[in-house]
Amino acid sequence: MHVCFVIPFAMENTLRFARAAAALPGVRVSVVSQEPAERFPADFRGALAGFEPCVDAMKPDLLANAVEALGKRLGPVTRLLGILEPLQESLAAVREKLRIRGMDAQTARNFRDKSRMKDLFGAHDLPCARHRLCASVAAAQEFAREVGYPLVGKPPAGAGAKATARLADDAALVAFVQSLRPAPGREVLLEEFVTGREFSFDTVTLHGRHVFHNVCCYHPTPLQVMENPWIQWAVVLPRDLSGPEFAAIHRDGPRALSMLGMWNGMSHMEWFRRADGSIAIGEVAARPPGAQFTTLIGLVTGVDMYRAFAELMVFETFTPPPRRFAAGAAYLRGQGGGKDATIRAVHGLDAVRRELGEVVVEVKEPQIGKPAAATYEGDGYVLVRHPDTAAVERAVQHVVRTVRVELA
Repeated sequence: MHVCFVIPFAMENTLRFARAAAALPGVRVSVVSQEPAERFPADFRGALAGFEPCVDAMKPDLLANAVEALGKRLGPVTRLLGILEPLQESLAAVREKLRIRGMDAQTARNFRDKSRMKDLFGAHDLPCARHRLCASVAAAQEFAREVGYPLVGKPPAGAGAKATARLADDAALVAFVQSLRPAPGREVLLEEFVTGREFSFDTVTLHGRHVFHNVCCYHPTPLQVMENPWIQWAVVLPRDLSGPEFAAIHRDGPRALSMLGMWNGMSHMEWFRRADGSIAIGEVAARPPGAQFTTLIGLVTGVDMYRAFAELMVFETFTPPPRRFAAGAAYLRGQGGGKDATIRAVHGLDAVRRELGEVVVEVKEPQIGKPAAATYEGDGYVLVRHPDTAAVERAVQHVVRTVRVELA
């Protein structure tokens, strides 16, 4: 089988998925990228059947030309893969054009266009926040009068909290809308601000059946982390998901995925549980979860989830593994410093390793002298695992309290 993996940028997380595909028996993997081949590790390049440059992989016509060129040299492309969320619509368009098996353009649009997604949720009686696309300040203010503050503002095709803002009053709303300069066909998406605990619902779907589910519990929400630079984000994956606190998402999450058209793949859903126990689905992405979640799911199950994803997408096979552990991550964010701060020192990591022992399974240390990251994922992380969920919760909070990334 000839598998083409689209990797616009040579990022470590994407390479983990591509390496897993290249290691499958009977599979030849080629890569399309916006970056030169020299930017990829030598051992990875050596495992490839082909490499094709593309000026902009997000543009379907340019991507199709690159995929066709590989097909002429290496034989027809059997699978076309990529894990970046902004890439999914382009991949789907190229699959349709070149008749490659996989997600089609309409389904990709259902996942990528968050306003369209929420309209579909409303039409199918699925719980989500009230929302509206606004092409002007006046339209945004009208929505604010109907719903009340605070609101959440974002581009319709945003990914995660990175493109999201909390709007507390009319002044903040006007400034946000004006900064994006909306117009008909280029609207800004406004949503009701949902108050409650935030979670993920990460799913494996095989031939339309949702065969594996995972929940990550966020401490606190990513939006709160982005608004408060001193907060170090943490997540916990419970060992047991059978409790009543997850009953509503086990009911509505798979229904939402089916309605959007998920057939084969991994997906990442964000959802909220309000104080009264009701839930609201935030957004769903038709790609594997980021922020080390795929690694964490592997720690919970004892399965290499990167290889499992490759087998799912290439061979269309997946055996649901049992949950054997709880796992968690503490993301190390820099504190102090200005706009262009760099990492000066990291305090407390040795103490964490010593005090938590074998509970710590992986550490990515922030690199001294590197510019501080601007995302909620921070400059490094500590991954922990234990059979007891409470032990994992204590471990991640201990990391958050102990480790400090000093900026200059």
